[in-house]
Amino acid sequence: MNTETVHNRILILGASGFIGNALYKDLHPYFDVYGTYCHQHQAYKDNQVFHSFCVEENSIGDLLKNLKPRFIIVALTGTYSDRLKLLRDLCLYAEQFPESRIVYFSSSEIFDGQRHFPGYEYDKPVPESTAGRFHTAAEKYLQEQLPFQTALLRLPLVLGVNSPTLVQLRQSMKHHASFEIFPKHIVSATTQDKLAQQTHYIINQKLTGIFHLSSSDVIHHDDLFTEIASKIGFKMPIFKKVYSSNDDLYRAILPRDNKLPGSLQFSISEVIDACTLKEEIITFKN
Repeated sequence: MNTETVHNRILILGASGFIGNALYKDLHPYFDVYGTYCHQHQAYKDNQVFHSFCVEENSIGDLLKNLKPRFIIVALTGTYSDRLKLLRDLCLYAEQFPESRIVYFSSSEIFDGQRHFPGYEYDKPVPESTAGRFHTAAEKYLQEQLPFQTALLRLPLVLGVNSPTLVQLRQSMKHHASFEIFPKHIVSATTQDKLAQQTHYIINQKLTGIFHLSSSDVIHHDDLFTEIASKIGFKMPIFKKVYSSNDDLYRAILPRDNKLPGSLQFSISEVIDACTLKEEIITFKN
């Protein structure tokens, strides 16, 4: 293998997904960006910068050898065992190139067993769900293997005009159907555009460590979606209230110990505004 990576080359694993695609759109005007898609995204098969890769079926070795990326963004889905194997392969690659970086998208789910306060960057993970335990294991592995070449980017609830959750909300409003809200859950949030901007900064500055790409404040889950629905202005959905506790439960992460510059910080109200801009709303005929 060549002894050098390409200085400004980025490989986004999962570039055809909701988050990966937002990253690609933000990064490709400034970097030499490549991405991967899986079988279900055949629209990318003739795109010269998108490569077919399914974590359950393919080895990443040849793609790394051919592209020699300096930055590898991990934003894909797949079975947990195959994704852990992928991380091992990425670490073997990165160990050969000290200037390379792995940017791993983790989740607030690593704190889903922590109920009474939000999670901060250097709090000990308290995972309860299967997803939370997986991301905790993935983070631990990367921190043990490549502590100075890894950026762990933890995400809260990710919204946006075209996010799956907002598409579901608008459909529920259109058809006056049910939409689940959790009145006792306290959440933080972001949008795909805001997390892409923050990721761009982290890559540009070659930062490593743990980052919470989240709003600087929190809100109850039901208040968040009630406000978004009222600002969109269609017929209201049937809000189905789901209670898992009599007490408030934090399902939130907040930035505290490793904050990005002020221009990249934002509030829940800005997330709501970004989700309800009139000129960007996808409207439906009544």
